[in-house]
Amino acid sequence: MPKIQTLAASLPGVSTQVLALRAELTQGAMRTVANLALPGRGVEILEGREALWAIVRRPGKGGLAVRAVHLAGGATSIKQRRADPGDALCLDIESAVGKQTVTFSCSAPDLAVLRIIVSLRPATRLLVPFLPRDLYPLGANDDPLRAEGRVEAAQRGLNTGVSFFHIDRPAFGSVLYFQNFTALSDYFLATETKPDGAVGGEWPEIGYLPPTPPQSGTPPTDPLPQGKDTILSDTLLVFHDDAACDEQDSALRFIQMLGAAYRQLDLPATEYRDWVARADRTLRDLDTAPEATIRHYGHRYAHPYTDAEYPDIMVQMSLITALRDYAVWRNEPIALEAEFVAGLGKFRDAKLQTMRRYLPNVGKDKDKNAVDSWYLYHPLLNLGRLATEGDTRSKRLFTSSLDYAIKAAHHFNYAWPIQFKVGDFSIIVEARNDDGLGQTDVGGIYAYVMLQAYELTNDDRYLNEARAAIDAAKDMRFELNYQANLTAWGASACMRLWRITNEEYYLRQSYVYLASFFHNSAIWESQIEAAKHYSNFLGVTCLHDAPYMAIYECFDSFIAFERYLKDSGPDLDSAARMLISEYCKYALHRAWFYYPDAIPADILSSEVRNGHIDRTLSFPLEDLYHDGQPAGQVGQEIYGAGAAFVFASRMFHPVSGESFQIFCDHFLMASERNGERSVSVRLDGGDGCMASLSLVRRGRTQLPTFTVYITEGDRIRPKRRADDRVDYAVPANGRVTITWKSAKEKA
Repeated sequence: MPKIQTLAASLPGVSTQVLALRAELTQGAMRTVANLALPGRGVEILEGREALWAIVRRPGKGGLAVRAVHLAGGATSIKQRRADPGDALCLDIESAVGKQTVTFSCSAPDLAVLRIIVSLRPATRLLVPFLPRDLYPLGANDDPLRAEGRVEAAQRGLNTGVSFFHIDRPAFGSVLYFQNFTALSDYFLATETKPDGAVGGEWPEIGYLPPTPPQSGTPPTDPLPQGKDTILSDTLLVFHDDAACDEQDSALRFIQMLGAAYRQLDLPATEYRDWVARADRTLRDLDTAPEATIRHYGHRYAHPYTDAEYPDIMVQMSLITALRDYAVWRNEPIALEAEFVAGLGKFRDAKLQTMRRYLPNVGKDKDKNAVDSWYLYHPLLNLGRLATEGDTRSKRLFTSSLDYAIKAAHHFNYAWPIQFKVGDFSIIVEARNDDGLGQTDVGGIYAYVMLQAYELTNDDRYLNEARAAIDAAKDMRFELNYQANLTAWGASACMRLWRITNEEYYLRQSYVYLASFFHNSAIWESQIEAAKHYSNFLGVTCLHDAPYMAIYECFDSFIAFERYLKDSGPDLDSAARMLISEYCKYALHRAWFYYPDAIPADILSSEVRNGHIDRTLSFPLEDLYHDGQPAGQVGQEIYGAGAAFVFASRMFHPVSGESFQIFCDHFLMASERNGERSVSVRLDGGDGCMASLSLVRRGRTQLPTFTVYITEGDRIRPKRRADDRVDYAVPANGRVTITWKSAKEKA
């Protein structure tokens, strides 16, 4: 056995698994089972002493060892059987443990993808005390100790089981590892485990560490069932020839490779949601429920939670802008919006020339001078939205707060802490944890506010401020995300900067924000505990390290991405366009489950941090969990009530003079009335993806007979037809034409 002389000084050490693999490869002790081909790479399937390996090599540029199957005690037989269409190789493997089946598939529409799916039929009720990680970069001569590279991003908490890394020496390139947790539900349920941080590791032993029950003197005894096929892993590996690079190249590469993995998945179905009815219920409850509002100084204000917490400016502005959108959509004013607007002036501090978080009479249990950094700017964002739409009161409050907003940015040198005092900028909480980082993505929402100011005034001062804030976040890479919606607004600010300046740098910087956002997403559908009653697919944890998804961050990100897509054009990367569109599509489906009347009462938390939960009120819960913890532990959000107004006003489209409206779970980028009974709409989602389009009855008039065509002239048949609506599945990218005949014409 040769001495270990190539171990990099930076490595903390290596495990027995690394050394065992190194020895088998060095000694040539493995048996070749098959060979597969990927563009620019070869894949050799090898039988080792206790594993079936897939060795991916790039000639002269190193490789990657993937433990496809763990074989405790070795295999007794390996037989190849006829593969299903689309699969490159299928093997049945017998061992003392039972029968394992492994399928390999290779695809390369844009980027080379290797997929390995392994299932096990145990010979007996099988306890699983340990399974090793499955991924090892290889250097010269297939030596894992001679591979140099870096892991850029790995799984956070219960988000996507992803690892994004590059092997630099040898120059193998970049790899995105994706473990499809959706397929592993039976394993998690049988073993009572959760894939929390399961994809990660220390170089050169990375990849997936299957979760196993905690070991102790009396370990849990939750076995895999005898004689039942259980999927142990569903691994996707996406390859790119290029390796180390700057953060913009890295971010774009991550988005493209994540998009390639996404396209391989069997996606969960979505359901039509009547957001208009939900919005009407929410409006009624906001107006009439005593738990929703409170009066101060003769004005009406919204509570943040049901009958709890003091009114604050972020809550008021979030509801006001959502109500304004819904009023415009309904083409009639909403009295409650006007009531909320009337009290905004009491949040203004004339001395500091800014909007304060709380009203002057806030209780002594709150520090009236304390403000989270993002709370300073998010209300200005919504004031800016109303100001740019011509609202004079909002413009006055907005423009008069800009100097203070800039003063704060300069004081903190565009690197904001978690919380500070508005009077003197003294820091209350500096960092989110021991990494020393504060609210790292506040610069993005600040930049968007400055661009709103630039739009209103045409003053280059504000454009320069936006540039400075975005530039200050350079080299944050995958640490950029602090709070999901702030990151989404940062992406939108970059896109708008690109449109204003025509500098490609800002388009590319938008990918840095997107990469950080989708790094914190859960591209899997959980069935763990209470999660089986709702959807978490493509949900994003509200904070970079939060244990839950939150409704406010969900729909505020939705709004930001609407702006991003509408400001974009044909230069936007297709994978970025697809992932954003898919996020928004699943947000419409997933957000419904935040409402306590949409989920079983017995999965609601019995202990609530803020206020209480009332299932009769159409206000959403703040928190849902990937791992199925009780829902609503944080509380029932009144400030999240804007979700229904936002979704209804964006996704339902009345047709002038007709008794129906168009619902689509993608943004309509254009709409044209072609004739008396014909309308065309343009969708700009992901190529190869599908959108749901419904023609929904308004009132009680009988629906017409519809004919739906797509760009190629092909007629689309409905997937559901009922008295109240007709549902279609249409391509998410392209033009859709709808024609109709009235009931009289049908007769």
